Amino acid sequence: AYERTCCYFSRKSNSVVVSVGYRLAPEHPYPSQFEDCLTATIHFMRTARDYGVDPSRVIICGDSSGGTLTAAVAQALVNRRDLPKLRAQILIYPFLQGVDFNLPSYQQNERIPFLSKEQALALGLMYLNKDLSIMEAVDKVSYIPEDLQLKYQKWVSADYIPQEFKTRGYKPSTTHPFSKELYTLVKPVFDPVFSPLLAEDSIIAQLPEAFILTCEFDVLRDDGLLYKKRLEDHGIKVTWCHLQEGFHGTIFLALWSQMTAFRS
Repeated sequence: AYERTCCYFSRKSNSVVVSVGYRLAPEHPYPSQFEDCLTATIHFMRTARDYGVDPSRVIICGDSSGGTLTAAVAQALVNRRDLPKLRAQILIYPFLQGVDFNLPSYQQNERIPFLSKEQALALGLMYLNKDLSIMEAVDKVSYIPEDLQLKYQKWVSADYIPQEFKTRGYKPSTTHPFSKELYTLVKPVFDPVFSPLLAEDSIIAQLPEAFILTCEFDVLRDDGLLYKKRLEDHGIKVTWCHLQEGFHGTIFLALWSQMTAFRS
């Protein structure tokens, strides 16, 4: 599905592009996907010169859940002393956190194709191999203990979303009762491999330069905005592109413009 995209990037940037065919959920449970991407990245960095690539100029890239994996791999490599440093990371409308599904972008774009709020929740649960019967509870019951809520509020909060992104509507979410049972069930969402936005400051501060693309009509828009803020707060250079008329999947569909076209 992504061969056209990868070939386009390779031609236009005169770069070697390696596309990782990682195993897919739910047949291969989380975190197999992350492990495959990390293994492939490490292998390529060690053998880059065999492909005519300068190991100091390796950039990793992904869109949507691939953006999640890109961010997680970049974080996993920051303390490696046996590898060259990554040159940069490219995050295209990435999913970066599973602790707040009521950010302004989730409220505004709840029913926008090609990724509605319901689909985002369902895909996240399937990725973790969880029963979809808990989906309604995830949206209406708190699965975050109070101590973790206080911790994550420093990083994941509508307060950090610029006012211009709230003009289409936003209502602060109400407090929900805590469920220990639900917390136990969905505990993997707190792992930075699943939610890279929840990585510790000591990791964020060592990350490479980033390019982040967000789309206005995308439930994941605010994940990108919050990650941009965290990186910049630690002095990491971020190139940010926001498609005002963009939606989730824009980049993938852009290369099929013979059949359909969008202004974004």
